[in-house]
Amino acid sequence: MSIKPYTALAIQNTMLTVRKKEDVFKNLEGIKEIIELNHYIGLDYPIRLTAINEASFQTFVDSQLGWDHATNAREGVMSTTLPGPESDYLAELARKYETYICGQIRAKDPQMGFEDRFFNMLFVIDPQGKLIHKYHKLQTFAPENSVVPHDVWDRFVEVYGQTMDSFFPVVDTEIGKIGTLECMDTSYPETARGMAMNGAEILYAPTYIEPYVGRGWHDIQLRARALDNNCYVVSPNSGNWFLGPDSKVPTDMHGGNSMIIDYTGQVLARHAGDGNSFISAPIDIEALRYWRTKVSFGAWIKDLRTEQFQLLYREPIMPKNRFMAKPPGPRSERMKVERTNVEKLIKRGVYTRPGRWADEDE
Repeated sequence: MSIKPYTALAIQNTMLTVRKKEDVFKNLEGIKEIIELNHYIGLDYPIRLTAINEASFQTFVDSQLGWDHATNAREGVMSTTLPGPESDYLAELARKYETYICGQIRAKDPQMGFEDRFFNMLFVIDPQGKLIHKYHKLQTFAPENSVVPHDVWDRFVEVYGQTMDSFFPVVDTEIGKIGTLECMDTSYPETARGMAMNGAEILYAPTYIEPYVGRGWHDIQLRARALDNNCYVVSPNSGNWFLGPDSKVPTDMHGGNSMIIDYTGQVLARHAGDGNSFISAPIDIEALRYWRTKVSFGAWIKDLRTEQFQLLYREPIMPKNRFMAKPPGPRSERMKVERTNVEKLIKRGVYTRPGRWADEDE
């Protein structure tokens, strides 16, 4: 069945201060206002896809204040679940406005059975209000306080298996096949390629952070992921953020620059500002499918020579199962693994130690 063109809406909301669970719903109310405004305006094609930025309602308060991971998972802002009250709130909006909603939440996964660990997860809700997709963020950097599947590898594989659908889940919908990745995920080409190899046509890829948005990294990476995989990329960045209860003005932590990009890497819509706003652009899945199946140069996946690339990953770098026995500890403790990994790469000859600052390693 042919898919008619439709509008994708990407929401970049200003984040209000969060210190407890009740504060989360103030941010959800702000997101609701933007959704309602766009359906009131009713421009372009019908809005079939609505995407929300990372941390849009919980904020990054746990990293900001150095909250203990286990305590936060048991009784703090991230002690929720997916599905849970926050996704239920968005499900009502999906039903009311007959749109798919893509969102992000840090929450416990009941299937994993950890009461003292939370994951950074993306999700898709369909126009009937049903949660139809869940993805566990695969890649974080040391200061981020979330657990990823690799950190609890043995348990994750026991629960979800070791398949493409386990790590690169894609949901087939009436508006196209949707895959999800976020923030640091987009810095690793493998994550987007995994989604594309599992059929993704649209990549929901929210949020990056300053100073790297201002340096152009966000732009380069997202456009490359779109072109590499011939996918639409819908990327709402986080808006500015009231850092504390007494903040008089919000701080721009993320640099705005929300984008919607087509399957050839061309930017269809961009919001250069950092405040409470949105962008939208038309999505034509049939044109994407024509490009993938009819174009010679520019439709890349058909030409992959997979055997030669398998050699890249025979030796592991980041150790798995880091948080199987206990939850993540303080930031300084989590960052020690970076130094270990660097030394491992130097020993293999992948990295070369700089001579100019050799005394720092003594």
